[in-house]
Amino acid sequence: MSSPSARRPGSTAALERTVADHGDVPLDWRHKGFTGADSTIGELRASSRPLSSLGSPLMIIDRSAVHANITGMNAWCAERGAVLAPHGKTTMAPSLWLDQLRAGCVAITVANAFQLRVARAVGVPDLIVANELVDPRELAWIGTELDRDPAFGLTCWVDSVAGVELMQQALTGHGSRPLDVCVEVGGVGGRAGARDPLAVRAVAEAVVAADRLRLAGISCYEGAVPGIGADAAGLATVDAFLESVVELHHQLTELYESDRPVITAGGSSHFDRVAAAFGGLDGVDVVIRSGAYAVHDDLHYAQVTPSTRGAGPEFVPAISTWATVLSRPEPGRVIIDAGRRDVPFDQDLPIVLDARRRTDDGLRRIDPGATTVISLNDQHGYLDVAADSELEVGDLVRLGLSHPCTAFDKWRVIGVVESNQPDDPTVVDAVLTYF
Repeated sequence: MSSPSARRPGSTAALERTVADHGDVPLDWRHKGFTGADSTIGELRASSRPLSSLGSPLMIIDRSAVHANITGMNAWCAERGAVLAPHGKTTMAPSLWLDQLRAGCVAITVANAFQLRVARAVGVPDLIVANELVDPRELAWIGTELDRDPAFGLTCWVDSVAGVELMQQALTGHGSRPLDVCVEVGGVGGRAGARDPLAVRAVAEAVVAADRLRLAGISCYEGAVPGIGADAAGLATVDAFLESVVELHHQLTELYESDRPVITAGGSSHFDRVAAAFGGLDGVDVVIRSGAYAVHDDLHYAQVTPSTRGAGPEFVPAISTWATVLSRPEPGRVIIDAGRRDVPFDQDLPIVLDARRRTDDGLRRIDPGATTVISLNDQHGYLDVAADSELEVGDLVRLGLSHPCTAFDKWRVIGVVESNQPDDPTVVDAVLTYF
């Protein structure tokens, strides 16, 4: 099997059928924010409905922003001779994976065997597991699945001779197609990955000696290297690490078992440095695995994305959560119905973007004034507001979020609007997630 970008991408027909079948899913009491909707996703797609007719809290995806982000990132990669295999763990949403593949992505990246199973079940044709796989049961299934579907493309990582031996043993007797692997390189004190040239070489040689594995390339995740960051010193650390990976790649050239080996890194903060470090290499497929770019955010990635240093495409925040004011017990305090179970809080607390008031004719835009989300409980958010803020009990606030990876996992169904700009945005679709 060829590398993810060299082989012809597999058909998305099965994934398209999955997304179409989502139209039969009921929107009712089973799904937060859709209680009382009493329709199916298909009926929502066909007729749409105003945001004011749905429940709260409700996470929303701005479809026009997602389209702009996906299109912009694919074009940016293509201009630099790289391809994109976006990290699907960010959303775990088949409909968004389909949008990414249709836009030119060569594969979907996942983080573990569970996510791999999800992606296969919904029909993703080409996958990268950006991790070590060591569970014998999962490896046996992979071996069988590779033989069952000759069009299935899969690559994963390995960072130790022990891992190679375990994979070889677990795959033996389960199928005949070899599993493509990349030797993962890591930084001292960081996450997984072989730590030095001798270890990288030993792993690569062990892979070549294993008939159930095939050495497809070299991989890394620059975001897990200690000392990385967006300042000059942090960027220098990223660059030095990526250059070390390039040097290790050159040392493995005669061992690769692919005509076009893969060299791949991932992350949504430093993909510009990845493209710069790997872009001059001949005879390789440069695969970037960024994931958050599709939906971006208003806080964490807004501060660290390459465009903040003039080195990457401009992304638009495409996710937000609508919440209702439950109480204004004091002039300077508002309580809303969105908490830790509804919005991410591991990187930053949400911010208030705008607000609406319910009227007989739907929603009307109001000015929330100066507001700050100061803390979250499981089901409540605490806002400091100006004493003269317009916010009243029953009003809606739209929250800007930080860190998409911990936003999506709180929702099984997410509403989709064409835009959040109208006073009463129109919900035109719903996205299912699989966490």
